[in-house]
Amino acid sequence: MKFGFYTLGCKVNLFETQALMRLAQARGHEICSRDADAFIINTCSVTAVSDHKNLRAFHKIRRENPRAVIAACGCFAQTEPDKLRATGEIDLICGTSARADVLALCEAAVAGRRETDLSRFRMPGRAFEPLPAGVPQGRTRALLKLEDGCDNYCAYCIIPYARGHVRSLPLAEAVHEAERLRDAGVHEIVLTGIEISSYGRDLDGQPTLTDAAETLCRAVPAVYFRLGSLEPRTVNADFCARLSALPNLRPHFHLSLQSGCDAVLARMKRRYDTAFFLERCRMLRAAFPDCSITTDLIVGFPGETEDEFAQTLAFLETCALSDVHVFPYSARPGTPAADMDGQIPQTEKEARAVRAKAVAARTARAYRLRFVGRTLNVLFEHRTPDGAWSGHSPYCFPVRASHPAIAKNRFVPVRITQVTEDGLSGTALL
Repeated sequence: MKFGFYTLGCKVNLFETQALMRLAQARGHEICSRDADAFIINTCSVTAVSDHKNLRAFHKIRRENPRAVIAACGCFAQTEPDKLRATGEIDLICGTSARADVLALCEAAVAGRRETDLSRFRMPGRAFEPLPAGVPQGRTRALLKLEDGCDNYCAYCIIPYARGHVRSLPLAEAVHEAERLRDAGVHEIVLTGIEISSYGRDLDGQPTLTDAAETLCRAVPAVYFRLGSLEPRTVNADFCARLSALPNLRPHFHLSLQSGCDAVLARMKRRYDTAFFLERCRMLRAAFPDCSITTDLIVGFPGETEDEFAQTLAFLETCALSDVHVFPYSARPGTPAADMDGQIPQTEKEARAVRAKAVAARTARAYRLRFVGRTLNVLFEHRTPDGAWSGHSPYCFPVRASHPAIAKNRFVPVRITQVTEDGLSGTALL
């Protein structure tokens, strides 16, 4: 039979969809984008905006696949099963546990062997659900999910309620998956999870994320590894000393900030202040010269005054980050922040986002300028609309170049000549 898939949300969701696609192919099914017999939608629920995107996706996919059995899994399916039922468009609900079982349920529903089942909703257990890492066709980079769940309970976030407690992939299994990806031709693996900084706390011996990254880099030296989003507490002297000795660890670190004002961080129930975050940036730069440090920022959090927002803008200037993903605060029902006093009007949140993005663009450009005149080894991935090639540098930002000998999935040295809107461009040295 034919299976279709649609993913909303984060890299963990993307990993899980790729795993389900691989399992479906192993069961003899064809992967398609339309006219599917069964369609699996991997949902997101990080904000109220995400919830609306889920609903629009349900309508679109049902319209394009009117006779298909449609299943929903992921965070929105876990936290809002009643809303899913109310759409009248979803036949099966899986949530965030027993993910692989949804394939068998879809097969049975298509074959008419059982009624469509809306009772699969249950809370995630304490064990990590192993899923095979998928290798998307034509891609040079793959995801490897090391961890699931979160125990932080930040004031704005629904994800701990959707994903449950921290569960980790045993390190030996992680090495096995990385070796399999290497053998499939993958050049770079992104280590991802819901909150990978808590990796290992549930395993025997409590290995840390530092242990995991070091083990994987040494076990599979032919592959480059990149770390996913990190809590600032992950960065310490041991992390810097051990990981800076690994030539195949990419010098790119995404440190979660969310606000550059200590009062706002306290209301968010984040577990650090700006001084701690800045010191971690300094530690990384001392251990990994020229490293790329990126972050996420929420503006317009409930109660954020103009002075508090100004503190955030000043802190962004001080940190001189290489990229900042700016989001206007979106109230998520079911979280403490949604009921806080001092909700900011949407127009003001959007205006603050524009101001924060302007600062972020300035610091990102200043960071990239240091590479002009230098040579970077770029893994090229795809052609751009104008016929050039684009790939990622070790520091994560994209690099463009043109040359008839450039090929997909190939490392090429590029002499950087200029800064572009989102990255760099240069001359391929071939």
